[in-house]
Amino acid sequence: MDYGIAFPSYIDAWRDAAAAEAAGFTHAWFFDSQLIYSDVYATMALAAEHTSRITLGTLVSIPSNRLSAVTASAIATINYLAPGRVILGLGTGYTGRNTMGLPAVPAAEFREYTQQVQGLLRGEEVLIREGARERWIRLLHPDRGDFINIDDPIPVYLAANGPKALAATGELADGWVTGALTPNIEMGFEAIRTAAAAAGRSTDKPYTVGLTSGCVLRDGESLTSPRVIERVGPNALPGLHAMWESHYGPGANLGITDPDAAAAFHQYIVEYGDARGSQPDRRYLDVHTGHMVFLKPGEEQFISEDSIGATLTGRPDQIIERLEAMEAAGIDNVAIACTNAAGARDLIADFGSEVIARRSTSPSS
Repeated sequence: MDYGIAFPSYIDAWRDAAAAEAAGFTHAWFFDSQLIYSDVYATMALAAEHTSRITLGTLVSIPSNRLSAVTASAIATINYLAPGRVILGLGTGYTGRNTMGLPAVPAAEFREYTQQVQGLLRGEEVLIREGARERWIRLLHPDRGDFINIDDPIPVYLAANGPKALAATGELADGWVTGALTPNIEMGFEAIRTAAAAAGRSTDKPYTVGLTSGCVLRDGESLTSPRVIERVGPNALPGLHAMWESHYGPGANLGITDPDAAAAFHQYIVEYGDARGSQPDRRYLDVHTGHMVFLKPGEEQFISEDSIGATLTGRPDQIIERLEAMEAAGIDNVAIACTNAAGARDLIADFGSEVIARRSTSPSS
């Protein structure tokens, strides 16, 4: 299994990416949500300059937020800095869209955008549209050696939950990004295999990245200890944010719904927003304040022992057991999200020594 750390793209994440590389992590993933974090490509550029082995990837970039030509140029620039150790993850949009009060990109646009970016990264001419205009474009100077690198292939992974995005994964992608770990992952694999077969592609299981979060418990800590809540709590809430989006916001694409939970969270958001003078038609801005970075005051009431327990949080032996189950289910790369630099340091030190090192020396690993 490959081990990844997933950063909410803060500009100094290069320091922690370098530490993760030294601790045995194989991948560093960077969230792309322009109203929440630093720019993902600026963050990755610094990480590329200060690392030598770790693979760097977006998790994930969103069509519509950047033109396909801009995304292709950006990731090819990172590939110039870190030749052959770059992955482009694409998705239809969660916070990158929802923080602007917009729903996910339609599946047809997602598919077209993916094809455009892939074509550009292969050095091909691709057709783009602007209104009624259709124009052919290509990266004009890939062979100059001064600007970008597309000689080293850049794999494109797709984040997919629904049937149309899963079909696009089977038809187009080099890998799959999912939050559906065990036991429901096989349904995703089946949808991808079916689409791959219809497209005449290999039906082998795709390289699969499982996004989660986690914390190694220290002596005397429980799932609800303050440090654990601080480290994992913000990453345990996106599902609830998505439920709110499905019922009260522009709409999330994570396939998660619970009317009662959404209603309870909506009441909290109304009170939170009213106390700050927020406009009622902009509740989505309040919902995603702190998203996967910190808990808003009072938001800890929605964190339960079960929600923390669903992450890779526990004693080292418990985490290793869960990783083995994930690997058996088909996860090739576990991307463990941190919340900030302090959380990254804890994650790197504890997972590096207590989990990665132990698994690497285990006879069954």
